[in-house]
Amino acid sequence: MSNEWIDVCDRDDIDEEDVIRFDHDGRTYAVYRSPDDTFHATDGLCTHEKIHLADGLVMDEIIECPKHNGRFNYKTGEAKGAPVCVNLRTYAVKVEGGRVLLQAG
Repeated sequence: MSNEWIDVCDRDDIDEEDVIRFDHDGRTYAVYRSPDDTFHATDGLCTHEKIHLADGLVMDEIIECPKHNGRFNYKTGEAKGAPVCVNLRTYAVKVEGGRVLLQAG
């Protein structure tokens, strides 16, 4: 996979302390806007049972899976609570011209 930058959305499409689902090229991502107004991205499915994380709850730097309440640090991908034990993959994100861009590679 290349290291191309993919246009995700307008920066205002994601509220602070929230997450959206983004699908591209057969993959699902979760894109986050932190309380300190930075943007981050991870794989979009929980490593436990492949549930969409965009349906979960964002609290500070944590995304909580909506099915079994497993938690990850969305900035680092680190699994933070049972039942999840496999980290999420993270992706580079930048904002240019008011657009949120994700580096898929």
